[in-house]
Amino acid sequence: MSVFEVKQGTSPIILGFPHTGTDVPPAIWERLTDTGRLLTDTDWHIHRLYDGLLPEVTTVRAMFHRYVIDANRDPEGVSLYPGQNTTGLTPETDFDGVPIWQDGEEPTEADIAARLADFHAPYHAALSAEIERVKAIHGIAVLYDCHSIRSDIPFLFEGTLPDFNIGTDSGKTCDPAIQNATVDVVLNAEGYTSILNGRFKGGWTTRHYGRPETGVHAIQMELAQSTHLSTETPPFAYDEAKADKLRIHLKDILTRIETSALTLAHTKRGTK
Repeated sequence: MSVFEVKQGTSPIILGFPHTGTDVPPAIWERLTDTGRLLTDTDWHIHRLYDGLLPEVTTVRAMFHRYVIDANRDPEGVSLYPGQNTTGLTPETDFDGVPIWQDGEEPTEADIAARLADFHAPYHAALSAEIERVKAIHGIAVLYDCHSIRSDIPFLFEGTLPDFNIGTDSGKTCDPAIQNATVDVVLNAEGYTSILNGRFKGGWTTRHYGRPETGVHAIQMELAQSTHLSTETPPFAYDEAKADKLRIHLKDILTRIETSALTLAHTKRGTK
């Protein structure tokens, strides 16, 4: 199985897809429970949702499932949200708190080390390489990390999640112009709800790569799956009508971020 898939473009934007993959090696699959084998916590169809929205955008997609190892978690295992329910580097439960491993088949320290080397590290090496390649072209790179999640998960958060959940680690991971361009679109997206740095402030990927002072910016978009799926339960079917409506706003977001990034790059060159 391929660990990752890269499509190169010349835009300053890189789309990251750490959670759309559904590949699970047979030896790991055999250790999952029936609940685990549903792969419920996949970011279903997100790579399809963003496909073709921005010419020349680069994409980096993890092909392995997050139950193998989570590409959006700190490789040291540090929690993203201390004190809150969440899933870790190698999840023990699904998003409802139900065990996903058969008794005695939970990942060991040796398993985790092997999966870091075989899956997590190669994906991030590919992502890092694309960020540096794009930055070499423009003097700036913007990682837009693409995610989705069920809109109602009591184990993780209260109430119903807004449709658009923007994460910039409270403004630390990108220039205000990039954050503001995104917020402006979602605030004016009729019929949708949104929040900035709410329950999802940006995962490890966003926080790790987002260093505006170096010319690398990062922003996470967590979409409620109700915005583009016909149902948030199996078979997790893609809803063309919902998705087409949503894609209009996503295209606007990416276009405005690209414009902001090119403006920032031009301004930076002009001050040298």
